[in-house]
Amino acid sequence: MLFSRGLFQISRIPRNSSCCRWFLSHRSDTRPVFIPNILSLHPSESDRQAPGCREIMYLAYPTFHGLGRQIHQSSCVVEEQLDPFSLVADELSLLANRLRAMVVAEVPKLASAAEYFFKLGVEGKRFRPTVLLLMATALNMPVPKPLPHLVGDNLTMDLRTRQQCVAEITEMIHVASLLHDDVLDDADTRRGIGSLNFVMGNKISVLAGDFLLSRACVALASLKNTEVVSLIAQVVEHLVTGETMQMTTTSDQRYSMEYYMQKTYYKTASLISNSCKSVALLAGQTAEVAMLAYEYGKNLGLAYQLIDDVLDFTGTSASLGKGSLSDIRHGIITAPLLFAMEEFPQLRTVVERGFDNPENVDNAMEYLGKSRGIQRAKELAEKHANLAAEAIDSLPENDDEDVRKSRRALVDLTRRVITRTK
Repeated sequence: MLFSRGLFQISRIPRNSSCCRWFLSHRSDTRPVFIPNILSLHPSESDRQAPGCREIMYLAYPTFHGLGRQIHQSSCVVEEQLDPFSLVADELSLLANRLRAMVVAEVPKLASAAEYFFKLGVEGKRFRPTVLLLMATALNMPVPKPLPHLVGDNLTMDLRTRQQCVAEITEMIHVASLLHDDVLDDADTRRGIGSLNFVMGNKISVLAGDFLLSRACVALASLKNTEVVSLIAQVVEHLVTGETMQMTTTSDQRYSMEYYMQKTYYKTASLISNSCKSVALLAGQTAEVAMLAYEYGKNLGLAYQLIDDVLDFTGTSASLGKGSLSDIRHGIITAPLLFAMEEFPQLRTVVERGFDNPENVDNAMEYLGKSRGIQRAKELAEKHANLAAEAIDSLPENDDEDVRKSRRALVDLTRRVITRTK
């Protein structure tokens, strides 16, 4: 979407230009967040070396207290607006049918539980499969070398089917994590209906999550790619690590933005980032291209969770499909409160008293309302959305229309993530 004002252009700035690096790392008044190793906010070495420096378009318009949103767009954005989900609608329908078939179990109650969030009408936005299918098309480029894992006896399915399989695996792991999270959080709603643990009990919910993970493992093994198997196995480890980090924080860790971002990567961004990288690896892309796919998924995932944390304060139970203020009621401190505490240190005292008393919740919300905590969390989400879009723009140039459309759609998703209301 183009706006009559605020559209400007930077033409063919070299990737290693200090001007370009400054623009992408500018954060207004939001302080830098340092995330160790894989979570560096600066472009990776492979990102800087990626080929394809070309014209870059930025959209800027007043929002978030006058801050100009600068969603990094490729020059092809001047073409018609695309709905990312409609581009892969047919494949999403195919995936949904396959997922329902994959979670059939011998025991009727387990089968009913496992398919609970795969049934028509409650399958969710299917955001992750959409990203992965678009990424598969966006990387539909000539590969630099043969694909040894697709030769001879290992040729069990074509490339697109294998990439679809990654999308199915990702969705099963995601739903399994939701089932387990709802048990840990004692949630009673999910996606606008009763959570599985509320309807069938904790034991069945945990077993259903385990069953989905086992099905994901079987599908993963069918890919016969050890690097992809290793990546997705690490994702499951990250999910467990992130949840444990959330449950067992020390006092200093609980109020650390760095710790919060690391946990957020493990709980949310690792799945989509490593799945995007897996799609690239299956296509035989270079390490540089695979890392760009990873960077897109990582930053999109971080932006998504930051907005999720904002919506926990600003959304309604009806719009979210789950209870609002659920994080604070469970004593989980997220970015809006962490930023608010920088302005009002006395808020930490309120947080430490706990939120069993509704008066403490009201006090915390009063401090949050007086602060720029919500605003700064949105700005940080915007920062990561820009980095995700930059990763797509850094991919090698390609004139294929489907590739260009998919890349535009991936960039469009970065805007949708930070402007969503549910």
